[in-house]
Amino acid sequence: MASYHLMLCIVVLFVSEFSTIFAESDENDDSRRLELRPADLSGETTYDNDGEEIIEEMQQIRQEQSEPLSERSNSGSSKLKALMKKGYKAWEDFKLEHGKAFDDVENEYDHIFAFTKNLEYIKQHNEKFQRGEVTFEMGVNHLTDLPFDEYKKLNGFRKNNDDSRPRNGSTFLRPHFVQIPDTVDWRNSSYVTVVKDQGQCGSCWAFSATGALEGQHMRKTHQLVSLSEQNLVDCSRKYGNNGCNGGLMDNAFEYIKDNHGIDTEESYPYKGVEGKKCHFRRKFVGAEDYGYTDLPEGDEEALKVAVATIGPISVAIDAGHISFQNYRKGIYTENECSPEDLDHGVLVVGYGTDENAGDYWIVKNSWGTRWGEHGYIRMARNKRNQCGIASKASYPIV
Repeated sequence: MASYHLMLCIVVLFVSEFSTIFAESDENDDSRRLELRPADLSGETTYDNDGEEIIEEMQQIRQEQSEPLSERSNSGSSKLKALMKKGYKAWEDFKLEHGKAFDDVENEYDHIFAFTKNLEYIKQHNEKFQRGEVTFEMGVNHLTDLPFDEYKKLNGFRKNNDDSRPRNGSTFLRPHFVQIPDTVDWRNSSYVTVVKDQGQCGSCWAFSATGALEGQHMRKTHQLVSLSEQNLVDCSRKYGNNGCNGGLMDNAFEYIKDNHGIDTEESYPYKGVEGKKCHFRRKFVGAEDYGYTDLPEGDEEALKVAVATIGPISVAIDAGHISFQNYRKGIYTENECSPEDLDHGVLVVGYGTDENAGDYWIVKNSWGTRWGEHGYIRMARNKRNQCGIASKASYPIV
């Protein structure tokens, strides 16, 4: 990690649970109707109608809208408006539930089309889950309407960012003669604060960093203190972080060391946007660190030992996948995940083994409690460094 600079974050707001049901409209309405009803937390998506038909209709509308302006009629916009007004009730329900608003029909079309296609993706995936072919379920959330290229643009990874600053992290040394338990969950020992929500700001790196320091501060003082992510977003730019446009946990630890502390969440609350000024106040310091330790790159066994003997560990993962975007519950695996294309900072708070799905990591996200398993995700462990979870792991020294 000494020569590698990451700028992390997929920006996400929060997630809600739905069950999605296609149903035929009544005899007096020849339009299709898609109704959304509250889910039973199963994440299952069922269809009474063929969503592909709606997709085909939308593709036809889109083709009409993509014709040269001189040849384009108003039929595409009219059809789309009619679809939204008369038949596609699910979209209106979805917008209402998540506070969605669009400036023009073209933009809204892109989101409706992505929404419908993602519903099909979720349906097909969950059918595989029911057949036992995959180990996790997916479900509708507020990002389900995002075209995937738009979703990818939300991540703050800056692989080519030139950061010539020296890296000052120490190297992790495994303890000798220590029995490592088969399961660990630091949530049960008051090492972990409540799940937080980064909103539209690309500040996952700050939440990962505070989470690791909160755990280490608890280990040292026996006091769990919620620390200020906004302090890091506003004040650590000269350490290589870019506020809501991404950052690195190690840079945050370095800032806290030189700054002689970070303020509490209560004294410096989260805003979800980068402030024009740093408002750090020393009298409200909630914790300090004296540097950080990097774990061996790609070594899941070292990560297991660190989680068991040290506490919650900051990690970076590849979260740039539709499956992660719509994760609902279960043991997450993704064949397209890369151990190198890291774009999201999270916190490993434990590990365990599922009798059916195998080994897993317990990972705290910063997308609110309505995403995943009440804000957490269980990611496959000992599966060739799935999604790079052990590629860039570190923790602060207190």
